[in-house]
Amino acid sequence: MLEGLHPQKPTHVIRLVCDERTARAVADSIMETFDPTETAAAAFENEQTLKWEVEVYFSSPPDDENLRELIRVTVSPSAAASLTLETLAEKDWVKASLDGLSIVHAGRFQVHGSHDRARIPVNAIGIEIEAALAFGTGHHGTTRGCLLALDAILKRRRPKRVLDVGTGSGVLAIAAARALHRAVAAGDIDPVAVHAARSNAVLNRAGSYVHPVTARGVRHQALFSERGYDLVFANILARPLMRLAPSITSVAAPDGDIVLSGLLTHDVPGVLSTYAAQGWYLDYRGDLEGWAALTLRKRRTRPVRFV
Repeated sequence: MLEGLHPQKPTHVIRLVCDERTARAVADSIMETFDPTETAAAAFENEQTLKWEVEVYFSSPPDDENLRELIRVTVSPSAAASLTLETLAEKDWVKASLDGLSIVHAGRFQVHGSHDRARIPVNAIGIEIEAALAFGTGHHGTTRGCLLALDAILKRRRPKRVLDVGTGSGVLAIAAARALHRAVAAGDIDPVAVHAARSNAVLNRAGSYVHPVTARGVRHQALFSERGYDLVFANILARPLMRLAPSITSVAAPDGDIVLSGLLTHDVPGVLSTYAAQGWYLDYRGDLEGWAALTLRKRRTRPVRFV
C-alpha cells in the first residue's frame, strides 16, 4: 500500500520482488529513515504474479551504497543485494497517481476527483481532492479509516473543538468542518502540505473553517485551545505518534476522543501502550488493507470494530 503520494518530480525508484514480510520491512525502514516529503514507498501484492513487491520513489538520487547498507542492517543481506535502482523519465507523478481513482466511500463521506463531482449524491458529504503533493487522498487505508472513525463519532456526539495534526492534504479537517460547520484547527510540518490543504479547503467550501498552519506537532499558537480539543486526529506514522503522545494529550480535552492512524497492524500494541501511559484507552479499532485506525478515549469502554 502506498505510503503518501509520489514526490512531485521523482528521479529514481528502487524495486524488489520478495515475500510480504520483507516488502513491508523494506518500505518501513526507508520511510522511517528518509524525509517523507521527498520519498514515497509502496508494498503490495502483484495481482498477476501473486508475489509481493516494494517500490520506493525518491525526488533526488539516493546513495546506492548507503541505501543497500541500510536494508542489509535493518532487513536482510539478501534483500539488500536484490534491490534494483532505476532512473525515471520526467512525468507528472502526482497527477498520474490520482488519475482514474474511484470514489472512496467512508460512511457519510465520499472522497473523489473532479471527474466524479457529478456522481456524488446530495445526501453525502463530498470531498474533492485534486492532484497535489500532500498525503491524503482518501484512497489510502489510513485516511479512509479515520473518516470511518469520524463518521462513528458523529453518530454519538458533535465535537465543538477539532484538531488535525499532520493534516497532509486536509481531508480529515475538511471532512470535520463540512460535517460540523465549525472551525477546525490543522497543522503540518510540511509547508507544501499546508498550501495544498488550504487550497483543498477553499475548493470544498471549507475555506472559512480550515486555516492550516506549518507546525511541528502541536507547537503553534494557532493550535492552542484553552478548553482543549474534544476531537484530535493524528494520521501520521507510528514512531511520531508515540513521540507526540504527551503533547497530544496536553491539548486534548479530558472527555475528548483522539483518532490515531498511519499504523500498520503490528504497530498497534506499541502505540496503545504508549497512550495508555497517558491515560487513554481503546474505544474503536478499524483495520483496512493492513492499516489500523484507533479511536481512544479517557475512560475505559468496550472495544468496537468497524469495517
